[in-house]
Amino acid sequence: MPTILDGKATSKALQDQIAEETAAFVAQGGKKPHLAAILVGEDGASQTYVNHKVKACERVGFSSTLKRFPADITEEALLEEVEAINANDDIDGLIVQLPLPKHINVTKVTDRIRPEKDVDGFHPINVGRMTLGQPAYISATPFGIMKLLERYEVETSGKHCVVIGRSDIVGRPMSILLSQKGNPGDCTVTICHSRTKNLKEMTLQADIVVAALGIPEFLKGDMVKEGATVIDVGITRVEDASKKSGFRLVGDVDYAAVAPKSEFITPVPGGVGPMTIASLLYNTMQSAKKAVYSV
Repeated sequence: MPTILDGKATSKALQDQIAEETAAFVAQGGKKPHLAAILVGEDGASQTYVNHKVKACERVGFSSTLKRFPADITEEALLEEVEAINANDDIDGLIVQLPLPKHINVTKVTDRIRPEKDVDGFHPINVGRMTLGQPAYISATPFGIMKLLERYEVETSGKHCVVIGRSDIVGRPMSILLSQKGNPGDCTVTICHSRTKNLKEMTLQADIVVAALGIPEFLKGDMVKEGATVIDVGITRVEDASKKSGFRLVGDVDYAAVAPKSEFITPVPGGVGPMTIASLLYNTMQSAKKAVYSV
């Protein structure tokens, strides 16, 4: 049976470290790290995510601010709110919860966040710095995956990694991080996507597969080789009448078929998901300490 990469336990351990670091930083006269979140509209999943982030801030000793706005807020008004937080020296990190209503240009909003407060790691300056191997805030999901690989001492040097998905938030940054020098890293990386031909041929060559395409149970047992490491980034609600909630959560990997062939695998839920919040807190701590941007 495979080793389960337990994101829940790893996230808790990281948050415990951040809490200790925060207490020591404040005791030495540093300011309490402060994370602000903007939530637009009434999307249930978004509200749940933001509430988790607020509670996590409390748990590690951060200050947090949650600004809620109706779904019909104008793009101009939302950009003004971002600017107000940019100008607030007490706030170290700002996240704008996605998705946003269709009338608002997501790129325009994320680009307006000052790079030194962009703890989600979406700003072009942070993406550019990460690509060049310079200090940067790294997007929370890829950063969380790297921490999981590190914690479980998964060997990546010289391995062939196939990333399925080319999104700016997961697929592309994941490919860059795994190909960079260091541990984890030093992988030979192939990016696959909806236009890739012979995808199964590609994944069967992979020592490490990162599935981040958003299609439930896409990666089947006959698509991975024995002893592979499988990272499942997807999470989708699938109707299930046997559950009290009426649904169950599944990833992009057919877990029952893939797990027996894997050396390491992330579960869904409880794998990559919990790591994103720990990564966000880590980035906010770095911002408070001026560790990435000195001014």
